[in-house]
Amino acid sequence: MSSQSAIRPGIKVLFFDVFGTCVQQRKPVADELYNATKEALKAGEGIDEEVRRKAEGMTWEDWDAFGVEWNAQNETYKSSLIAQHATVDWPAVDAQRIALLPTLLAQGGLILLSPSASDANKTVLPGSLFTPPQLQHLAKIWHRLPAWPDTIPGLEQLNKKFTTATLSNTYNALITSLVTHSRIPFQHTFSADLFPPHAYKPHPGVYLGAAERLGVRPEECALVAAHLGDLRGAKGVGFQTVYVVREGEEKSPGLRGTGIEDVVVDGGVGGEGFKGVAGVLGVLGVEGV
Repeated sequence: MSSQSAIRPGIKVLFFDVFGTCVQQRKPVADELYNATKEALKAGEGIDEEVRRKAEGMTWEDWDAFGVEWNAQNETYKSSLIAQHATVDWPAVDAQRIALLPTLLAQGGLILLSPSASDANKTVLPGSLFTPPQLQHLAKIWHRLPAWPDTIPGLEQLNKKFTTATLSNTYNALITSLVTHSRIPFQHTFSADLFPPHAYKPHPGVYLGAAERLGVRPEECALVAAHLGDLRGAKGVGFQTVYVVREGEEKSPGLRGTGIEDVVVDGGVGGEGFKGVAGVLGVLGVEGV
């Protein structure tokens, strides 16, 4: 599934969304929570009987739904920052994601928290499914998400012809750490926090700021992303757009077929993903798909 009819010549820089586009989100989160639960139950002396009963009833699908809700609540927090301040404090968003995990687990009866007027002051009590160090490790899974199988080989091909850079809705320390952990060979790591005052996509200032940082015009740039809302923002400032369809990632399916995507590439199981992007964009040695 790809098309090159709408791509114009002259692209010099490829910017990439990261979460969901370059790295997997849903499955790794569900996998880690599910496997951590099995390990905790296996080792689990001292787990409260009601907590144990609920944990034993959690399927992989339940943990997948939990991860989706965890991410959705963090998105709501981010949206509230934009509504109140017209900008995003990305380290605060990351801290909120970490703080949300024990809150959501407690709501599900999987950990026990001390009573307190403030969530920040609550402590994890004995009898919980996870210990505080285990919770801290689990809460930072978003810092170590794995790349999609096609990401690294595809990007290695794209680096032969284009300048490549991340352009992610987060802060630079996190995206640099994630890219390093996943060994994704980007030439530059940019994030929304580098482009104030608004510092979030799809604000035009982020796309334009990134292009300016690399000394190129918008029409010399393309954004590669699995989210049409992001691509719409990039297209609005003159970027070309490459839509990589990743399973479970599209948040705005109603935007499909509305003229946002210049190229569409299948990034699902059996699809070409970034290797398909390289083929469509004419990287030597890679056949178009």
